[in-house]
Amino acid sequence: MHIINLILSGGIGSRLWPISRKTQPKQYLPIFEGETLFQKTAKRNQAYCDQVLVVGNKDNYQLSRKDLEKAGITEYQEIIEACPRNTAAAIAFAAFAVEAEDILFVTPSDHLIESGTAYDKAVKRAIQLAKEGYIVTFGLKATRPETGFGYIEAEGEEVKSFREKPNQDTAEEFIKKGNFYWNSGMFCFQAGLFLEELKAFEPEVYLRSKEAFEKRDKGFLKEDLSAKIPSISVDYAVMEQSNKIKVVPSDFKWSDMGSFEQIFTYFKKQGKTVDKNGNMVLGTDIHTEFVGIRNSLIVMTPDALLVLKRSKSQEVKKVYERLEKENPDLT
Repeated sequence: MHIINLILSGGIGSRLWPISRKTQPKQYLPIFEGETLFQKTAKRNQAYCDQVLVVGNKDNYQLSRKDLEKAGITEYQEIIEACPRNTAAAIAFAAFAVEAEDILFVTPSDHLIESGTAYDKAVKRAIQLAKEGYIVTFGLKATRPETGFGYIEAEGEEVKSFREKPNQDTAEEFIKKGNFYWNSGMFCFQAGLFLEELKAFEPEVYLRSKEAFEKRDKGFLKEDLSAKIPSISVDYAVMEQSNKIKVVPSDFKWSDMGSFEQIFTYFKKQGKTVDKNGNMVLGTDIHTEFVGIRNSLIVMTPDALLVLKRSKSQEVKKVYERLEKENPDLT
């Protein structure tokens, strides 16, 4: 039995446009103390896993290879998707690639996590539960009413319910109740058990993913077969349907770095200049003054300029989606 760090790296980070693009998504930006989030992920989990398996896409696999080399990891498996089919299929590909009893420690490649005692305790507990035959998710103690995350309602390690991204009032209610956790997108389970549950609850995803995996060519999946796979998240496909779920309540420091609000918080802690009204500039050293504007960000790249209220950070994705139709060169 092996413990394998499955690194999911198919995302494009659309909420961080214009610094995150298809050609260099947020997980490959070397702006986190000189490292990328992908590198940090791979290095952080070496202590718990004896193998690495990366599921990425045809646009970024070379970036993954480059980062693994920089992290000193030369032995790894990779599965390269032809088109994005969401996390249920991505994890299924990995599960087909390993032995049934192998444990997959599933981690997104674009999260910022602080290693230490709390992380060590959570990962080791998850691996133990996986060995006992459970499908494990990590729940991060919700410290603020965040509307950009899904939530897990739990009693100890027992999951009571999964909740989708809430509105502000509902998120505040979750915080008051005290037994709600942010859904971290991290999982741990035996590969064979995951496939059994996927086959039971989403047989078409299972069968189409299996067919695409079996007909891959040197790690590359074929587009015509991949396009037939239903696009569904692992949460919908398995986590919300299986009766073999456990949650590990965790309190390690975690951020999905999924919005400019979180980028702002990170760079503020790193000493980036913030004016007296809570404004910050990223991407340029040009002297900038803000007049009558509070809690805002200016983000500059060679070909784009984004000006936003930090409280509207989640809406950047809408800009990205519009540009993808109107001016795809900018995405």
